[in-house]
Amino acid sequence: MSSPTHEEVIRTMTAAHDAPVAALIRECLKAADLDRPGTVYFDAGLDHLSQFYGAKPNRNYFVATRDGQVLGGVGIAEYDPKHGVAELQKFYVHGKLQGHGIGKRLLRHALDYAQQAGYQSVYLETYHTLKTAVHVYQEFGFTSLSGPLVTAQHQLMDQFLLKKFA
Repeated sequence: MSSPTHEEVIRTMTAAHDAPVAALIRECLKAADLDRPGTVYFDAGLDHLSQFYGAKPNRNYFVATRDGQVLGGVGIAEYDPKHGVAELQKFYVHGKLQGHGIGKRLLRHALDYAQQAGYQSVYLETYHTLKTAVHVYQEFGFTSLSGPLVTAQHQLMDQFLLKKFA
């Protein structure tokens, strides 16, 4: 019998991750004072993300875990199929773990997946108070848009970014 490796692993979400991921998202939104209507906090399917992300091809949610504990997560799903655009969704890392590279590893994993899935660009919506997140997105080549690419799913979001693959 092997002992735990204490290493971080990024993997596709399963139903076993549903409750911890939903709790993480709600915790992060509450800490950012975004536990209000117009955010993912109130999404009907938040407690069953594995069903949503497992329902169609070219859609996935990745979790970073260590010793079975969820550290963070990020989703990729089709946004504008006519133009080959995916959306980066529900990207959160536990507050006490932010600044340790977990988010950047998750983001790189999600972008690699999107590119391998054939998407030509990745879009995201965020909020102006999440300055560190916006900075990381810009580090990864996202550029600001003047408004939503098509329509904003979460009305409170006021920052819109797009990354095009070369």
